[in-house]
Amino acid sequence: MDPLQQELLELICTTCNLHDVDLASIGPDDPLIGPDSPLGTDSLDALEIAVTVQKEYGVRMDSENTSRVVLQSVTHLADYIKANR
Repeated sequence: MDPLQQELLELICTTCNLHDVDLASIGPDDPLIGPDSPLGTDSLDALEIAVTVQKEYGVRMDSENTSRVVLQSVTHLADYIKANR
């Protein structure tokens, strides 16, 4: 996992109050949102993550479809941030 991906996982855990999550157990391609997510996050968490990413990185997810694609995994999120900074 690259440094940005690790930073994003930490930011997501802080944003969503996931203090008991073992970050080492989360893979870069694991789902971030939904029933298959090892984080146990849902659509409300997705909104919080999108707002936090905009504040921290200046990158906006301008539609629900964009958010759905970008928040598939930490890899997708990191790639989106790199491409849109």
